[in-house]
Amino acid sequence: MQHNEFDAIHNKGLDITQNAATLVRNYNIALNGTKTTLNNPLVKQLPTATVFTNKKFEVVYASDKFFADFDFDSNDTLGRPINELFTTLSEDWENTLYHCLSDKTHDTNVNYSLNSATDSKWYKWACTAWQNDQNNPIGLIIQFEDITEKKLKKEQVDTLQSLLDAMCEISEIGVWDYNIQDDKLICCDIIRKIYNVGADHQFSFDGALSSYKDGHSRNTISMLVHESMNKGKTWSEKLQLRTSNGKNIWVQASGMPTYSDGKIVGIKGTLQNIEKQVQSETKTRENELLLRTLIDNLPLNVFIKDTESRKILVNKSECDYMGVDSADELLGKSDFELFNKDIALISRSEDLQVMETLIPILGRETINETKDGRIATFLTSKIPLKGNNGKAQGLVGISMDITDLKQKEQELRDLINVTSHQNKKLVNFAHIVSHNLRSHTANFSMLLDFLANEKNENEKSNIIKMLTQASDNLLETLENLNEVVAINTNINLEKKPVRLNQRIVSVKRNLKAFLVNNNAKIVNAISEHTTIKVIPAYIDSILMNFITNAVKYRHPDRPPLITLSTISENGYVVLSIEDNGLGIDLKKYGNKLFGMYKTFHDHSDARGIGLYITKNQIEAMNGKVTVASKVGLGTTFKIYFNEQN
Repeated sequence: MQHNEFDAIHNKGLDITQNAATLVRNYNIALNGTKTTLNNPLVKQLPTATVFTNKKFEVVYASDKFFADFDFDSNDTLGRPINELFTTLSEDWENTLYHCLSDKTHDTNVNYSLNSATDSKWYKWACTAWQNDQNNPIGLIIQFEDITEKKLKKEQVDTLQSLLDAMCEISEIGVWDYNIQDDKLICCDIIRKIYNVGADHQFSFDGALSSYKDGHSRNTISMLVHESMNKGKTWSEKLQLRTSNGKNIWVQASGMPTYSDGKIVGIKGTLQNIEKQVQSETKTRENELLLRTLIDNLPLNVFIKDTESRKILVNKSECDYMGVDSADELLGKSDFELFNKDIALISRSEDLQVMETLIPILGRETINETKDGRIATFLTSKIPLKGNNGKAQGLVGISMDITDLKQKEQELRDLINVTSHQNKKLVNFAHIVSHNLRSHTANFSMLLDFLANEKNENEKSNIIKMLTQASDNLLETLENLNEVVAINTNINLEKKPVRLNQRIVSVKRNLKAFLVNNNAKIVNAISEHTTIKVIPAYIDSILMNFITNAVKYRHPDRPPLITLSTISENGYVVLSIEDNGLGIDLKKYGNKLFGMYKTFHDHSDARGIGLYITKNQIEAMNGKVTVASKVGLGTTFKIYFNEQN
């Protein structure tokens, strides 16, 4: 019967507080507070670490499990007080054990944590009074449970909870957990702070959902919760929530389903107040829009490049210049992808200079040529973009297309040059007119004075003849001056394309007798298809003047030879008229060669007006004339006919 009782107790896991005293009493060993060194064989077999003590708290019996767990020797353990075995007991351990002895309820349990003298394991122990047949306490029954693993797990859980609380507090992100079956919502203090409610506020799941702003936010959160419960979806959404004081704030709401045995049993998630962030983002977007509006409407090309000279921002003017509809077609591209290699190399060199020296380039004139061949002149500035480390993280470029301005500047310069030239010509012309007319006037005055005082009729007749000749000379001078005026005032005469060879043949035909009489030869090396844009009336005069001059000023030792040829050069058709005549000392007469009434040879037909008129005709057609000559060898005139205007 005794063994059956023990087996029943053993099989039930050792309910010591109810059965241990009876077990020992039936073993019929008298203790009465005396030491016993013979261990009870039934206690030895108990599945838990268990000891029986007398009133002096000396060990009477102990289970083998007790000896094994604490690595105690039975010979050194039985009869020794508990406090000698466990040196880490607290100071009030004795009071606690005495309290257990004096307890009459038979159900006193004492929980206490300790670690053994041999290692760092932690144990939890339960204590109850051990009573005799008269129900008087004769000692204690103490049962030990190894709680080391539980304690470590609890410490880990406490540490993780502490970290979670700290993270929530620092990041101001609240956590919540909803149990579907119990319809219970648990929220942390951060969420209470977000909702602006006190610690005694009871959350409900439906109430939490209805606190979202009516419309998009509430509809969205309801749909997300439904899909999480039914489809197991995880979500994170930026929504508006209405707090208890009626204020609408932006929150980042996130959630995910929780499972048990493969079934969704709840939802847990986080909630973060992002009102300041949203306001900041809104302000940033407004500033970006303002800045974008500003730079897109500037009459300047604006761009930002990274350290690899790739464009990361461009404005509308830059897009228009590059001929693209969208900035996306330029972003991420370098100058090597947008311009030809030579221009890209120059630009990259400038970029590196600015980023390495941190010294901006301001107002540098540059020429850009796109891949489609468009060439433009820009006034460009490049300014380094400094990072927090003081180094360049890119650059800002600002450029202004000054192509039209440069063209206007060139036109103005040309106009100034023409005006200056015309002014010089006008001054020269006025001087010539004044000088020549004054000479003719003085001559007339002198001859008339002679005529008035002369008595001899024959002399009077001679004076009248001289007056007639003077009149003819004055008329010729006036005709020459009139022709010069006509050339410089007939600016609206239209230029027309003519075949140069046809005009040369026409001039040769008109000068045939003159050329034959002077044994002159013309070598025409001009193509039949050569066309020039000229005023037709001027080209015949120009050709005739240069050809007749080449014959007039021929060298006495050889017959005149005139060679005509053309080339194309920088928008001009250049006509060369080369002779083998006397030549001109250009060092001596070069700056006077095309002056009015300037002659450089003792020739009876030299009047000094032909080259002056011819030069005016050429310049009236936006052309120019140059001369090269060697005395005694000949002269070459080059006439530049402008093909563009």
